[in-house]
Amino acid sequence: MNLYLGTNMYSTSNFGNPETPTNPENIFKKGSTTYYNSTKLFPKTIRKDVTTLYSFVRVADNYVDSVPQNVKGFNNFKAMYYSALKGERVDYSVVTNFVALSKRMNFEEQWVDAFLESMEMDTKKSNYENLDELNKYLYGSAEVIGLMMNRVMKIDEVADDSAQYLGKAMQFINFIRDIDEDLDLNRTYFPKGSMAKFGLTGLTRGEARRKPEEFKKFIRSQIKVYFEWQIKAELGLQHIPKRMRVAVKTASDMYMWTATEIYKNPFIVYDTQIKPTWHKVILNGVKNFFTVYLSFGTSSRRLPKAVALHQ
Repeated sequence: MNLYLGTNMYSTSNFGNPETPTNPENIFKKGSTTYYNSTKLFPKTIRKDVTTLYSFVRVADNYVDSVPQNVKGFNNFKAMYYSALKGERVDYSVVTNFVALSKRMNFEEQWVDAFLESMEMDTKKSNYENLDELNKYLYGSAEVIGLMMNRVMKIDEVADDSAQYLGKAMQFINFIRDIDEDLDLNRTYFPKGSMAKFGLTGLTRGEARRKPEEFKKFIRSQIKVYFEWQIKAELGLQHIPKRMRVAVKTASDMYMWTATEIYKNPFIVYDTQIKPTWHKVILNGVKNFFTVYLSFGTSSRRLPKAVALHQ
């Protein structure tokens, strides 16, 4: 699923550990540097619910991203969720707290079903033939998380389309940023047909070095898809209350920064995992605070200069 941003990605201390993590704050902090730091800008009560949501999806993802995959652990986790949903006793707070949150915020059960189905796809699929297959995965792994976030922020359905686009856009950047790590997991999320249009049969280092121009054009084309989704996502920012809008826009901006850095040098995905520093996240949050509350600057999105130069 590509949400993990911590160090020592394949360590058994992070994945497949028999002593399943229970502290939601630690799970969140180890799971996503960008999102964790951005959510510090949420009001305290909202942040607690966001942490409950994120810890649930993070633990599920940890099982399917472990090396080797902990399919048994994932299936047990899934069974615990459905048991708790039926009111049965479950001794795992990450699951029970999430079920309580989902009922309190009126999450649709099919959203969680779709999420778990996408996680299960990671245990069975290594490649995607076409965009339809990938969109099914994106819906469960990212779009429904956006819908849940809307309910946590108490935003009604008017902004649901934008929330889905935002989740999908962020996940797509995860795919691009984590190309090299996903190859280690024997996964390629980009459809074969999309790669073939640029003369690529895969995204291995060898293929990219043999066809550097084709590789760069392909990556930039995928980032342009991200930009299209991101622009649609930001149409919904106006529906988010100001205090929460600062946090959401900050996270969104950091993904845009990541996309721009990769756009400038697509081969960087093989050298390092691009992620903003804590200071960059906080400084951007301060800027967004003034933009949102005092109308300093503009909230409209423009293409980064590096991208505009390639238009």
